[in-house]
Formats: sequence, structure tokens, C-alpha cells
Amino acid sequence: MRRALVASAVSLFMVAALTACSGTASTPKDEPTSASGGDLVIGRDGEGSTLDNTNTNFENYSISIFQQIGESLYETTKDGQTLKPLLAADMPEISADGLTYTVKLRDDVTFSDGSPMTAKDVKFSIDADTAGAGEGGWGFVNLAIDTVTVVDDTTVKFQLKHPWAPFVADLSMFSNAILPENYGGKTKDEFYAAPVGTGPFMFKEWVKGDHATVVKNPNYWQKGMPSLDSITWRVMPDANTRKLALKSGEIHAEQITDWSSWKELSSTAGITAASFPSTELRYVGMNVDRAPLNDPHVRLAIAHALDREAIISAVLYGNGEPANSIIPKGVPFYNPDNKGPVFDLAKAKEELAASSVPGGFTTTMLIKSGDATEAAIAQILQSQLKELGITLEIEQLEATAQKARRFATDYDIAIGGWTMDIPDADQWMTAALDPEGGLKSAYTNYDNPDITALNAKAQQENDTAKRGELYKQIQADVAKDSSLALMYYVPYGWAHSDKVKDFFVTPLGYVDLKNVTLAK
Repeated sequence: MRRALVASAVSLFMVAALTACSGTASTPKDEPTSASGGDLVIGRDGEGSTLDNTNTNFENYSISIFQQIGESLYETTKDGQTLKPLLAADMPEISADGLTYTVKLRDDVTFSDGSPMTAKDVKFSIDADTAGAGEGGWGFVNLAIDTVTVVDDTTVKFQLKHPWAPFVADLSMFSNAILPENYGGKTKDEFYAAPVGTGPFMFKEWVKGDHATVVKNPNYWQKGMPSLDSITWRVMPDANTRKLALKSGEIHAEQITDWSSWKELSSTAGITAASFPSTELRYVGMNVDRAPLNDPHVRLAIAHALDREAIISAVLYGNGEPANSIIPKGVPFYNPDNKGPVFDLAKAKEELAASSVPGGFTTTMLIKSGDATEAAIAQILQSQLKELGITLEIEQLEATAQKARRFATDYDIAIGGWTMDIPDADQWMTAALDPEGGLKSAYTNYDNPDITALNAKAQQENDTAKRGELYKQIQADVAKDSSLALMYYVPYGWAHSDKVKDFFVTPLGYVDLKNVTLAK
């Protein structure tokens, strides 16, 4: 038996995280005094659709709430590069053939209802996540699991069907959070109306269209945490409304979606604006079930018509860099030398001339109303495509409705984004490139059998160097016909009141609020 010291060998390939830049507000004369407790209010541009962690699909609104409620066996380190035990007592023991993982559990963990967590809860939770693989959920990350066996109250054994390089990393996902066995005697729907977990907070209420609130878990197993009494996420679609609410103290924090306010917030007394290294990738997704977007030449024409530098200047105010690879920067096996499509109108015209619609066509871009970033991107692309003879119409929908249309692949073109949840390339590679991977190739229905086969090989290759070569090939090959026109990598921008102390976001986008305090 050998003991895993990190998530997997891929950690050797982790590139350095993006350099954090921060703008710090001017310091008030009277520094706020630290205090225990308080009700933190966060403003955001949309809301989630479910607290079912196995089926939150492709949106961070739901995930960010659930991550305060549920915890997994492992968690990512603060730098986002490796793993450490959370509900597990140690890293797993792995058999010589790489097929059996034995996990010892902590014996001091309780759920928020006071009941102890045992190996039966672990088996139930992992099996429940796996069962959702064919229903559009995250269970695809567990498909290498053959059986989960309860050895004793604090020991679980995982038997794999075949080697699976990202397995321990997958166990750190929110979808594999540990829940009470059999949903604590409730139906699945009843349970997820008010889920119970081992996390620092527990569910209080969700008023759709207005806010969601979690409150302090009095039975949290990590003593002395959390400090906050509650967290409320308020739905505030308009960026200017959120900015004014932050300045007035109506909310304490917001994630920046409109970078035009970044400089202003950075110099506003009483507010801290900070950017955190990220694994975020933004792209223009094209539904390949809609002609003529099913033609790779058309997709490449659009990809070459994207003026990435203009977009970064216009919508990020310089706070980003052009994306060159399907693998986000800061993720294992990212190739900084990969040659993805770049802005080149001559090349775009050449690709369109070779397509099924050389004279051009009309298509529609679906964007979120009130989102200045998406509106600016759509207008820039609209202008560039016009030079190719392509008419781009713009349709605006409220954020939740736009998301629903995109998830149903009821659109032509739409803007999407991805933030990694594990320190391994596989999660996004499978979600973005495998039509059977649970997210229908990032909701574009892209299907390239050669790419899918390469991805499957990478999943099962435990040799780091060989796995790296497979991902290098995937990055190069997918650029030739991808359904995703890559735009940019961008840091996480957050602005918060100076009363908010110890606010931190990992490169995987997890906002660690159990350590946050709210000063008087």
C-alpha cells in the first residue's frame, strides 16, 4: 500500500497562480474593531436554481451557497494547487495497482442536526452523486467507481473499475459532499428544500428572486468557527445598484461583474477592492445543433473575429489576458505555448469562405439583461462579424431565464464561463469536450470522437508525463473545431467593506467565509 500525499501526480504540473493585484481603499481614521458575530450580506447579479449539490449544473450561484453548508472528504489548499484532508482523517491509502483507495474518517464530525457522521453517510453520499451521472448532474466525475464499501464506522473503501488519475481530487468536489444517510429519513426533494451538512453554516431560507440565507451551525466540528451569525446573498442584477448598495452599507461585499467600477471602488474610503488569482475562463459558446454553427469553418470564423484585446480593454479595463487554451491558466497541464485562434479578420474571412455559408448568415446571441460586460462583448463581436457578412442579433433575458435557456441549449450563441472546482484538468475537460460528460460539452452539444477518446486516455493515465502529452495534444486539436471561442482569463474581483476581515477566495473560486469576521 502507498499513501497519497497530494491529490495526484498532476500537482507537479501546476503552474504558478496568477499574480494577485489589489487595490486597497484609503484607511479610515478610526479602524473598525474586530467583533464576533454579525450578519454578512453579499450582493450578486443572479441566483441559483437548486441546493441539490449533485445537480447544480453549470452555475456558481447555487454552489456558493451549498459550499457553506456541505463539506467533502478533502479540500483544496489555499493556493488551489493540492489537497488536504477535511472530513477524512488523512490522505487515502492506495493499492499498488491503483484500483483500491482506503479512506479513514475523522471521528469527531457531526452534522448540523447534531448526529455523528459515519462511513455509512459517506457511502450513501458518493453513491447518490454517482447515480445522477445520467441526469445532467455531476456524477460523471465518479464513473470510475465500481463499489463503495463500509469497512467500519470510520473506514471506507473505494474500488475502481480502472485507474483514474483525478480520483482523490474528485472526492473534494462539492457534489461529493457528505450528507446524512438516506437524507436523514426524508425524500430527496424534502431534504434539498433545507439540506443538512457538516459545514460551518446551515440553511435558513431561500426567497426566490430576493435572497438566500444561511446561519451559524452551533454543532460545527471545527471549534471556534464560524464567527459570523449569518450570510445572506441578495439578488441585485444591476451592477450600479450593487455598487451604490456597497457604498451605503446596505451590502458588505460583491463580486465584480462590471469592471468599469473597479478603479472607483479601489479608491473609495471604507471599501477594499482586491483581485484574487483565478482559474476562471470566459468564452463564447456556439450551439452546434444549430446550423450553420454545426460547421467547424463557421465556428473558426467566429473565433478569429473575436478581438480579445479590445474586449479585455472595454469590459475588464485591462484586468485580464487573452485565452490561448481550453485548459484555464493555473490548472494542471495548461500549455502556455498552445496556439489557439487569435483575432485575425483575414483568417476569419478565409474560414467563412470555406464554409457552407460563404456569403454570411444571421444568428442570435443570448445575453443577460443588465450585464454591461456581456452587452459590451456582444456589441464588439457584432461589429466584427458584420465585416464578414454575418448579422449578429442580440437577445437579452433576465439572468436566471438566460441561464435556463442556455442549459437547455435553446440558443445560437451565448457567453459562458468556467471556474475549476478541483486541482485537476479533468473536470473541465470532460464537461467541455465530452457530450456524455454530464454538461453536454458545456451546453454546446459539441461531439468530436477523437477528442473524447484522447480525454478518456488522459483520465486513466497515472503516469504524469504521459498524461501531460495527452493534454497537450487535446489543447492543440480542440482549437481546430471547438464549439467554444475562447476569450480571456480573468482574476476574481471582489469589493467589500473594510468591516469585513479575513476575506479570501481560492483560485478555484471558493469563498472561505468560516474565517471571516465582521467588525463593528
